[in-house]
Amino acid sequence: MQQQKSNLNIVDLEQKDYKEVWDLQKTIHQKRIECTIDDTLLLVEHNPVITMGKSGRVDNLLTPFKVLKEKGIDFYRIERGGDVTYHGPGQLIGYPIFNIKKGLIGIKPFIEKIEDVIIATLREFGINGKKKEKMIGVWTETGKICSIGIAVKRWVSFHGFAFNVNTNLQHFDYIVPCGLKDVTMVSMQKILNNTVPLDKVKKSIITNFSVLFNKEVKRRCLKEII
Repeated sequence: MQQQKSNLNIVDLEQKDYKEVWDLQKTIHQKRIECTIDDTLLLVEHNPVITMGKSGRVDNLLTPFKVLKEKGIDFYRIERGGDVTYHGPGQLIGYPIFNIKKGLIGIKPFIEKIEDVIIATLREFGINGKKKEKMIGVWTETGKICSIGIAVKRWVSFHGFAFNVNTNLQHFDYIVPCGLKDVTMVSMQKILNNTVPLDKVKKSIITNFSVLFNKEVKRRCLKEII
């Protein structure tokens, strides 16, 4: 017997500063805990920012704060898992604010399903994405293309994935990405040697979330859920 689909709110925030969306996540997270809204996926591009997770090491930040500020790159230490990463224009960020106790037993399967979403999306563009044993994220033959850092509080997730579509990869030189010294960051644009329409990637991500998480997609504007 096929399991009934639950609803998934999709909110496309387009491009916004990191702090504004971080605060917004907390508001939506509390509403999901209270079960006043359904599972929600925020999609956004951030202005240039470096974030460091709770297990991050300061020595993985290779650039002084003063220099980052001069270059217009913000910095935040946040409550997600993982180390240090970069977000910026051309990178698709997804924040799944899901109750992971319903239908998913624990955090690891939840993260693995997000990886599956990214891999399925890459496949649609002719790119072979893969997982690595004991490592979180998605890789290609030439490097890491998607980083994932999740926080969970009262069985509701927040934070999420950073998917390099047309990202300025030079900005990763300011850090040791994800704390992995030998990692090379790549983008869809670099692999395909062409700019990739972000709207097409968003559409694919939404479809694959719907299929792999067995969700009925409901596109919402922000004011409908807050």
